[in-house]
Amino acid sequence: MADDLREGRIVIVGASLAGLRAAETLREEGFTGSLTVVGDELYPPYDRPPLSKQVLLGQAVADATQLPMRRNPEAHWRLGVPATGLDPLGKRVMLADGDSLPFDRLLIATGTRARPWPNPEEAALDGVFTLRTCDDAGRLAERLAAGPQRVLVIGGGFTGSEIASACRERGLEVTVIERGPAPLVGALGGTLAKLAAGMQQAHGVDLRCGVTVTALRGDGNGRFVGADLSDGSHVAADICVVALGAVRNVEWLTDPGLAAGPRGIACDAGCRAFDMYGIVTDDVFVAGDVSRFPHPLFEYQMLSLEHWGNAVAQAEVAAHNMVNPGPLRRPHLALPTFWSSQFGLNIKSVGVPTFSDQIVLAQGSLEARRLAVVYGYRGRVTAAVTVNMAKSLEYYQHLIETAAPFPPAPGAADRMLAAELPLPSDVPDPKGLSHGPLVALTGHLPDRRLTMVRPG
Repeated sequence: MADDLREGRIVIVGASLAGLRAAETLREEGFTGSLTVVGDELYPPYDRPPLSKQVLLGQAVADATQLPMRRNPEAHWRLGVPATGLDPLGKRVMLADGDSLPFDRLLIATGTRARPWPNPEEAALDGVFTLRTCDDAGRLAERLAAGPQRVLVIGGGFTGSEIASACRERGLEVTVIERGPAPLVGALGGTLAKLAAGMQQAHGVDLRCGVTVTALRGDGNGRFVGADLSDGSHVAADICVVALGAVRNVEWLTDPGLAAGPRGIACDAGCRAFDMYGIVTDDVFVAGDVSRFPHPLFEYQMLSLEHWGNAVAQAEVAAHNMVNPGPLRRPHLALPTFWSSQFGLNIKSVGVPTFSDQIVLAQGSLEARRLAVVYGYRGRVTAAVTVNMAKSLEYYQHLIETAAPFPPAPGAADRMLAAELPLPSDVPDPKGLSHGPLVALTGHLPDRRLTMVRPG
């Protein structure tokens, strides 16, 4: 059986980080069969985090962020050809060029795309950008280097905040519009969001929270010149970056009967996709941003993550399980982690901050802009976020992995302070934000509405 799994035909749909790491791992695990990787972009797999950081600062060229290969996956690359459909019975992936690819096992790693501005006519104005792809970053960096008078950023999540930080570092005037009460509040809760808001304002950002953009305005010749806000005010700007979060790339899976919806494709802890009735499939696997998977440390809630580290870890687990029989398969249990560098802050997180009801400031202070915040849910530690104190994160990771009691007791290796009294975590409803959290708890049910049919 094991030898059979290391032969045959495997197709990976998604030629980004998860797709590449899965392809490499398949070969490392001894897969000798045919391997095809399908990608909708023309570029080989590249790294996305630098796009909102070094590329916008002019420190790196957008098309020079290609991911290094750990080994040659000996794959047939079908780049620039999106997948348009899946035939699960015939085991074929349909492509936009009319071709189809047969498979014995399939890995879906189609990731996400930037959520567009909802008005297509306004979104088409010259000067309106989103930031997700290499091409996006190259075009935006070129316009920032030209020295616009003001940049408008719609959305105060991590991408929007990093774009604003890059603009200020370039000396550009920038306005950030956030529907919620503060930037980063959806990911980190109210306490750290206050720090983020203060840092943006201290660095000269025109930060406007609790308002929305109602319209983007052009000059009559198709060029963006400003935006109208819900409070009746107007912002004049010549560049607009729409940073409203991500859309999971599942539209091509509308008919195959998988548990796919706006929050991603549901799978088990071994990365095997569920069908729409909650039955696990044997030959379709999922990895990366497009997946929803259960995690035992978070009450088996289905997690959707937009994290670099999760894409790597899940891709490796999926690849291992694709070529190993049941008793040798392993679960994807890695803790979510992420990092961001903005306005002089190095923010790192482990666990799921949104899976919390209380927080405690365990080290440092908001005033010092150097701190560690621990998150708890129903009396146990579920997450930690550090600001300019990354060395402490490993200690808190251990607390999460062991379901340690919350609030944590003093005694970290670096002389953790006696914890203050817990405060509410103040995690808002995502519906009130311009952007969703990077870690989303999405419940247990598929998104699809079912009609129950009884046999007989």
